[in-house]
Amino acid sequence: MSTQENLPAAVRRVLAAVDALDADAFVAAFAPDGFVDDWGRQFRGPERIRSWSDGEFIGKFVTFTGTEVSTPGNPVTVATQVGGDGFNGPSHFTFDVQDDQIASMTITA
Repeated sequence: MSTQENLPAAVRRVLAAVDALDADAFVAAFAPDGFVDDWGRQFRGPERIRSWSDGEFIGKFVTFTGTEVSTPGNPVTVATQVGGDGFNGPSHFTFDVQDDQIASMTITA
């Protein structure tokens, strides 16, 4: 496992937005046609990403603890313990970064 220092800047921006519960910064980290894949459900574009986040992610006061890079490179996968008022438990977040923006964020077990 490697540290968050090895992450692309766009992924660090997403993690900082999660820590700050900043939905604007979270959505801004994505490319205009970027998407979130939440266990097989896809939310593409800023409006759908924001709606998903408001209802299931930042809007549920999500927290990440023990976040570590589990697969470096691009795509990069981070493993973390998710907390908050929604889903709680271990998850992997795989980020595909293109042109310093998140093209996709895929959430799995």
